[in-house]
Amino acid sequence: MKEFKRHGDYFVYIVRCQDGTYYTGYTNDLEKRIKEHNDGSRGAWYTRYKRPVKLVYEKEYRYYKLAVQEERRIKSLRRCQKEKLIKSENA
Repeated sequence: MKEFKRHGDYFVYIVRCQDGTYYTGYTNDLEKRIKEHNDGSRGAWYTRYKRPVKLVYEKEYRYYKLAVQEERRIKSLRRCQKEKLIKSENA
């Protein structure tokens, strides 16, 4: 049995949906993932009817595990905390 290895760079991202809500995710191909969200082809169920989405935050990680942990942490934040995070990265 082959072992699946995750390597390369990963991104944690936040998109703002058309209705003003936020969606957080992670990926190893940020450009492709945002396109998938906006095309509706393979985007998340949450964003499917809230398009278009706009990328408002991204952070790169070298390891998959760190990206997943950060995604979970961000998802647990309140809206005002997410907005503060977005603002601090874009300042």
